[in-house]
Amino acid sequence: MSNNKSCKRTSIGGQALIEGIMMRGPEKTAMAVRNPAGEIVIEEYQTKASKVFNKVKKIPFVRGLFGFADSLITGYKSLMRSAEIAGLDDEEPTKKDKAVFSVAMVIAIIIGVALAIGLFMYVPSLIAKLVFGEEHFILASVVEGLIKIALIVGYMFVISFMKDIHRVFMYHGAEHKTIACYEKNLPLTVENVREQRRFHPRCGTSFIILMMLVSIFVSIIVKAVAQNALALPIYVAIRILLLPLVVGCGYELIKFAGRHDNLISKIISAPGVWLQHITTKEPDDSMIECAIAAMKRVIPDDGSDTW
Repeated sequence: MSNNKSCKRTSIGGQALIEGIMMRGPEKTAMAVRNPAGEIVIEEYQTKASKVFNKVKKIPFVRGLFGFADSLITGYKSLMRSAEIAGLDDEEPTKKDKAVFSVAMVIAIIIGVALAIGLFMYVPSLIAKLVFGEEHFILASVVEGLIKIALIVGYMFVISFMKDIHRVFMYHGAEHKTIACYEKNLPLTVENVREQRRFHPRCGTSFIILMMLVSIFVSIIVKAVAQNALALPIYVAIRILLLPLVVGCGYELIKFAGRHDNLISKIISAPGVWLQHITTKEPDDSMIECAIAAMKRVIPDDGSDTW
């Protein structure tokens, strides 16, 4: 981000959707999605955070978990709606279809959580412990964290070659470029947006990597306090219980990086920006048009989005 004094920081964030983009401002949230005819369909509504998040949003570290959950819920609803607009869900589901889908979703979530715990929690811990033993727990914790990061980066890299995911990553780039253009106080035109960098410090990708890095330090602390004498299942269970703390720390770091432009914020943002080379792609003009259309509808008149 430029050091130009005319630049500003905004709290407006977004998400790439299927053939479109969602932008979320302090007052309004808007979606701009292209339908099968190539037209931009725009939907906007009042931004409403959960009641719990509104109560804790000023409490550092605590607000992170609720803010993360709130963003996931909003993002999921927007993603499903974009699929409908883009024509992926042409048929209106029956009550039976909805019931089957709900059961399938519950089963998928259970399986997903089990796989996440096994693949991202238990297996890396087991490998690190077997390789380094109990004496070198600091090194083991670092390697454990690096294995998790490698799994996520590898997963992102592989799916980036899928045609549909590649297009979502292109919309992701359009979202970042549009926010960057707005933060530089430039008119929101396709030409101006096209010239911006596609990387941004407040990206959800950066948030994921920051949580992984925080988890390394949490792992070291847990092992140091317990003198590395915990059985592996108990250690994994403790790590799971400490996830809200990890999420909270990651949230505060990403919030700091989004509000400041200095050496510390650049260091915090660097790992996420590196990963954004995979999760964002250069958009075409039609994607930029969607991002601009959504962005214009969520910018508040009173400037309440700026820090």
